[in-house]
Amino acid sequence: MCGLCGEVRFDGGPVEAAAVASMRDQMPHRGPDASGLYVSPAASAGLGFRRLKIVDLSDVANQPMPNEDGSVQVVFNGEIYNFQGLRQELLGRGHQFRSRSDTEVIVHLYDEYGPQCIDRLDGMFAIAIWDDRRQRLVLARDRAGKKPLFYLNNGSRIVFASEMKAFFGRRDLNLSIDPQAIPYYFIYGYVPCPQTFYRGVRQVEPGTVMTIERDGTMSSRVYWSLDYPEEKSAPRENHERAAVKAKLRTLMTNAVERRLISDVPLGAFLSGGVDSTIVVGLMSQLLDRPVKTFSIGFKDSPGYDETSYARLVAERFKTDHTEFIVEPDAFDLIDKLVWHHDGPFGDSSAVPTYLVSQLTRQHVTVVLTGDGGDELFAGYLRFYAALTAERTPQALRGVLKAVSHALPVGGSARHVLSRIQRFATAASLPLEERITRWSSLFYDDIEQLLAPELLQSVTPIDKLRYLRRFQGSLNGRSTLSQILAINFNTYLLDDLLIKTDRCTMANSLEARAPFLDTALMEYVAGLPDSMKLARGRTKIILRETFDDLIPAEIQRRGKMGFGIPFGQWFRGALRDVLHDHLLSPQARYRAYLSSSYVHRLVKRHDEGAADLGLPLWSVLSFEIWLRSFPRWVIEQPVETAVAPA
Repeated sequence: MCGLCGEVRFDGGPVEAAAVASMRDQMPHRGPDASGLYVSPAASAGLGFRRLKIVDLSDVANQPMPNEDGSVQVVFNGEIYNFQGLRQELLGRGHQFRSRSDTEVIVHLYDEYGPQCIDRLDGMFAIAIWDDRRQRLVLARDRAGKKPLFYLNNGSRIVFASEMKAFFGRRDLNLSIDPQAIPYYFIYGYVPCPQTFYRGVRQVEPGTVMTIERDGTMSSRVYWSLDYPEEKSAPRENHERAAVKAKLRTLMTNAVERRLISDVPLGAFLSGGVDSTIVVGLMSQLLDRPVKTFSIGFKDSPGYDETSYARLVAERFKTDHTEFIVEPDAFDLIDKLVWHHDGPFGDSSAVPTYLVSQLTRQHVTVVLTGDGGDELFAGYLRFYAALTAERTPQALRGVLKAVSHALPVGGSARHVLSRIQRFATAASLPLEERITRWSSLFYDDIEQLLAPELLQSVTPIDKLRYLRRFQGSLNGRSTLSQILAINFNTYLLDDLLIKTDRCTMANSLEARAPFLDTALMEYVAGLPDSMKLARGRTKIILRETFDDLIPAEIQRRGKMGFGIPFGQWFRGALRDVLHDHLLSPQARYRAYLSSSYVHRLVKRHDEGAADLGLPLWSVLSFEIWLRSFPRWVIEQPVETAVAPA
């Protein structure tokens, strides 16, 4: 896991080593072990790199990585899990290797296949390849979008990096906030890919290869997408239950085993849920030593604390277990979190994710996670709620909505009454609007939240904008397949994977997700809906396949989710913090949001009229970003060592 950056000029001007180094050195956390810099002979291109050493710890594996004659240079963030097989193939074709690294496989694979080489890579990655002979830049991102890659093309040059903060080190880029992104942050809790919070800055999309030629011409090609079968199509494979369980067992075991390749210590996040339990259980079978596991909990918040379940799993597999308890003073992290996310982030679970990553990094450099299990196997209760609403007669949905409004307010967002009210309020909406409303921070009231000037400049607001990239691929799919596809392409991509990448890499920790293995994803997408979700039971076939690894207590428990009790904290230990930031006449958010509406939200939450912890967190995160951003855009001291061209 590392950090990359670079620049290519189209206007004939030179790329300056110091400018590339300034971008590189905004990301020391992504690569504390080594740094590298390359400028092409004609100074038309430059690459920067920060390395976290994982495989082949020698200096010969440092990046940028050249081919035999130096005409191709690669910088790469991530891991290629099939690199050993590809290496053997390339050796057979006469290529010579100087390292054991997976990066060097990419260099030689490009020599053989050009940009099409990306199709053959299996792993998590963001890659930049400079082809000096052709004066061509290739940018690519892995299939699920586990590794980030951002770029800015202003016509005379393109700059790119693993994190947008790399651009903060460049005064000549004149980075500024894009007001058009703000409504979508408050709807979804993130700015949907490929947009960002900054004018002109975009993301390379998952499963995509971009090629930029010497004259600045850009083209992109989607080399992979997760395909759910049409509802009336014939099964792709034998779906006899025993055969499915055997195949799943093999695929999941292989996925875990491939992610154990490391020359540094590794362990696992353990929440006490089904997914992380399976990962830890398989690791314990594959390793000849106790698995190092790490968990996090919350003091005096049993509705958010899973440490007792994690402890049970740790005892079951005799792991070397460490846990950490979060208290309200962990809020002091918010400035760091906003910095590492390059802006506000609506998912409050970034706080415990950062802390468990910090704890874990004291013991290991690589960690396996359960990310993706819920997305593949339909693990969220809202998926079942969506199916239930679809099957409920429209007239009954209206009655439920009326009755729910008469119920008392639930004590927290996780209270059963709160869930009933959320279900009933959106049950009458079309499927895509329904699932968007259930997961949104602000939906019906987004126009009230925005300041009139901003609202006028961004109207009309397309609340389903995040679906537009792939909406056509939903046609003909079952209701559950549509829900899974939407979740995979939005919430997983723009929330969970971003959170995991930023919080782990902030602590120089590499996270690997076995559930997002390519072969596993493709197989599970084609399984019948009834094997994933039925009669309120989630992850059916996954639970059955690994029943021998999952303790009965874990099988029986409901899904808790990885949240943080901000509703409780904002009425207690963090009440003054919330008030000082959001009720201040000098609050920066007032340029974009309605201060009177924000004040009403704070008042309703204080009085217990509603649990608005998560919406208030999103506004607070936004306010801290607005206060911090002017300080971010500063020049940084840089290193100037340049790799031989």
